[in-house]
Amino acid sequence: MKYKDYYAILGVKKDAADKEIKAAYRKLARKYHPDVNPGNREAEEKFKEISEAYEVLSDKDKRARYDSFGTGGGPWTQHGPGPGAGGGFGYESYGPEMGGQRYDIGGGFSDFFDMLFGGGFGAAGRQQGPIRGENIEAQLDVTLGEAFAGTTKAFTISNGRGGTKRLEVKIPAGVNEGSRIRLAGKGHPGPGGGPVGDLYLTIRMVPHPSFERKGDDLYREVAVPFTTAALGGEIEVPTLTGKVKMKIPAGSQNGQTFRLAGKGMPRLRKQEKGDLYAKLRITVPRTLTPGQKEMMQKLAESLKGNNTNA
Repeated sequence: MKYKDYYAILGVKKDAADKEIKAAYRKLARKYHPDVNPGNREAEEKFKEISEAYEVLSDKDKRARYDSFGTGGGPWTQHGPGPGAGGGFGYESYGPEMGGQRYDIGGGFSDFFDMLFGGGFGAAGRQQGPIRGENIEAQLDVTLGEAFAGTTKAFTISNGRGGTKRLEVKIPAGVNEGSRIRLAGKGHPGPGGGPVGDLYLTIRMVPHPSFERKGDDLYREVAVPFTTAALGGEIEVPTLTGKVKMKIPAGSQNGQTFRLAGKGMPRLRKQEKGDLYAKLRITVPRTLTPGQKEMMQKLAESLKGNNTNA
């Protein structure tokens, strides 16, 4: 039985931080999980191997004990079956921590693990009991209208066995790009009857054709006849709850922006809303009647010398 390099199994360096070890384990666990590879014995064995490596390297005491025994070229040597060994194998350690004793192979994780942390060792052993299932990470598309009003949204997700399962999730008003929603107990089942993991949904906002969202504020363009911009007046501005009227001061310019307070997005878990910013887009008639052209020409003559850019 050869030495197990837990660092190599997870693909991390020996000085890897806890965060790196966890990330490596989660990546490999998702790839080799039995639910993702039904009937694949090789994947199942690989999953057991990475779970064993994580069991050791994620525990401060176990990791320190494991590191104290060196590497595969160190004190471990293989022996044939001894008296009463039942044809199995044993390992000796010539290091002081093991006291030069011989131990029989155990069950549970690998024999190597049992040699280091088994009951005959008299040290901190492996925690017994079921293992919690892996969490699932997924994305969920949400429209601006759904994020504005809040809704219950149905979606399907892989069940890890080649099929899908249908779930529902409540979308709170005000969610934004990158918001995360946790569905407890909707992840992968735990090996050996362990508790089920969780499902984490990351919100991905679907772009809106008219509104641009920045935080809790909304931005949009509104068309304004050039006569209204010049003389002043009132226009209707579309919002997510219908049209509202907005006053336009005389002499308003193209690109000028006006704020409509409280007409933006709901603030998540708050009883208030952001604002809506309406940017003016001055429109000019494409065609004019002869009479209109004459009036425009007279207007142009009368405006000569005026500072129209003021």
